Amino acid sequence: MENEISATSPQEVRATTNLSQQETREFLAFKLGSEEYGIDILKVQEIRGYEKPTRMANVPEFIKGVVNLRGIIVPIIDMRIKFNMTTVEYNEFTVVIILNVSGRVLGMVVDGVSDVTTLTPDQIRNAPDFAENIDTSYVIGLGTLDERMLILMDIERLMSGSEMGLSEKSQIH
Repeated sequence: MENEISATSPQEVRATTNLSQQETREFLAFKLGSEEYGIDILKVQEIRGYEKPTRMANVPEFIKGVVNLRGIIVPIIDMRIKFNMTTVEYNEFTVVIILNVSGRVLGMVVDGVSDVTTLTPDQIRNAPDFAENIDTSYVIGLGTLDERMLILMDIERLMSGSEMGLSEKSQIH
């Protein structure tokens, strides 16, 4: 038939190339203790050095307080405390990742930022199932890159959980 396009036509090659590029995802890799985590780079607004926030009363321990970021009051969440890590140390490597999550600006304290990593679908594995009483709903998978393994998190799901104590009032308009 004259109208059939062969499997190796230039249009199909371009379409396949574009599709595979769309499937790759970029993650900001960061450290919490000895583990490496990854979050969608599109949620990251900026990375700042750690500065002591203003403490707020009656908030969970993992919410360290707030900082004024160019006129926006930003809650600062220490993920090491949130994840019950035994050692929480503030040093020259401690940074705050400023996120834009569900229309709100938040700061996330981590031990350090590694790099921006591009992962293809075949480099992302499903997270293992755990007991029902362990909440891993925010883990979207495990990214493998050579000898590295990143725990990939859905930062929207993690930061919008009711236990985070962040209400709709803190949204930017």
